Amino acid sequence: MSTFYLTTPIYYVNALPHIGHIFTTTVGDTLARYLRMAGREVYFLTGTDEHGQNIERAARNEGIAPIALADRVVAKYRELRDRLEFSYDDFIRTTEERHKRGVDEIIRRIEAAGDFYTAPHEGWYCPPCETFYTEKELGPEKTCPVHGTPVEWKSEENVFFRLSKYQQPLLDLYREHPEFVRPETRLNEVRAFVEAGLRDLSVSRANLEWAIPFPGRPGQTVYVWLDALVNYISALGFGADDVRLYDKFWAHSDVRLHLVGKDILRQHAVYWPAFLMSAGLPLPSVVWAHGWWQRDGRKVSKSAGNIVRPDELIDRFGPDSVRYFLLREMVFGQDANFSDEGFVDRYNGDLANGLGNTVSRLVTLSRNAFDGKTPPHACSDNELAPVAKQVAEEYRTAMEDFAFNRALESLWRLLAETNQYLVARAPWKLIQSEGPTPELARILWNGLEAVRIVATGLLPVMPRVAPQVLAAIGVPAPPTSFDALRWGGLPTDVPIPAPAPLFPRIDKAAYLGEAKEKETMETTTAAAP
Repeated sequence: MSTFYLTTPIYYVNALPHIGHIFTTTVGDTLARYLRMAGREVYFLTGTDEHGQNIERAARNEGIAPIALADRVVAKYRELRDRLEFSYDDFIRTTEERHKRGVDEIIRRIEAAGDFYTAPHEGWYCPPCETFYTEKELGPEKTCPVHGTPVEWKSEENVFFRLSKYQQPLLDLYREHPEFVRPETRLNEVRAFVEAGLRDLSVSRANLEWAIPFPGRPGQTVYVWLDALVNYISALGFGADDVRLYDKFWAHSDVRLHLVGKDILRQHAVYWPAFLMSAGLPLPSVVWAHGWWQRDGRKVSKSAGNIVRPDELIDRFGPDSVRYFLLREMVFGQDANFSDEGFVDRYNGDLANGLGNTVSRLVTLSRNAFDGKTPPHACSDNELAPVAKQVAEEYRTAMEDFAFNRALESLWRLLAETNQYLVARAPWKLIQSEGPTPELARILWNGLEAVRIVATGLLPVMPRVAPQVLAAIGVPAPPTSFDALRWGGLPTDVPIPAPAPLFPRIDKAAYLGEAKEKETMETTTAAAP
């Protein structure tokens, strides 16, 4: 069985999670569930980044200790784990002792390679990014190119990493392994950045209390990105006595995949492999950079003031509806726009009208015709079977390519074909005119079987609703492999319960009115003295 190590970025704890944070974890969880069903042995990691100037400032503003702020935000992430049914194997916190051991060990190795030195450091610094930028990288009026907020000039004595030494090895990596950065557009960006010339990187900070002390460098603490990136191996036991997980899922894993947002691609595709090269450690296989969720034309972020909190969406629409929207709406690797109207349209159109109504119609017809059971006759020779075969192949190909929107489009194509098949044969009329005939049984069985295949494909995406759909059509337990995508798996003549509404339709006008009223109240409150 091949091994697959899958990570999200670790999330900064200076504020509560928003839709941009849960998106990457939703992608990771969907991919982990898919890979497990595809027969791979998966280890899925997420966590929180808890050191640095931003945390220190945020905690000071609230009059609490940084660890108290971190604990509160971590509790929220764990609450969302339960609500969205994230199936990660581990949650790493950079304030844990196991992480500090890993940081100390990689620094020891880089020090032994002669890749650290001390020198004065000054430049334009963005506190939210915890990153220095050159003059030409800055936005108008000396603003951060990511956040659009003013940068500040910093000057201090720091420890530097000889990043320039790894310019050619990195370019060789990108040439020999073009799959290292995906999608290709991001690889081109990274390659251009490195080709323009790498400067040595400051990897320590002075006068920062909330950070890991830099070993052997009194008065210096570890730069948050050197600290944070090590989480991917410290969580597996790197630097500890027990390195079995590290050996299995990093040193000898078939795939080591980092899912990241495009704003932290440089750190993951330039700094991180350079640190690992210096330390003599294996590199990740792939760094997959997705786009941003935007609202009102700007990246969703705390600094932009356009945050979309997941709690309200989950409360109103259910967790699986949120998961579905995030994966269906974004072309993975590109930016996507969030709007309340778009969310309601997708929910009503795809889920309430598409999946929900199809399940309800077929279950009701089958129960009425066959004494509360699935049809007594299966059918292998019909118009839907070849469509289902093609859809299953398209779905698998799209999922392997991280094209989650295309995978879902293919499943909904099978739903659309199923509804056309039913309309053409009008089983509701056959029940009245001819009763429970073998022909009726085959028509309804075909429709239910198509729904079974759709629900099987949805298991990684909608881990709560997909099993409910399967149970509603007579499949008692969700399958554990994609062998279930083959035509012919629906049980015949088994009891099925009365249909319950899976996705109650939302009154769009009323919902948008409520959202607008809430937004107005929040704006008024924020503007109040």
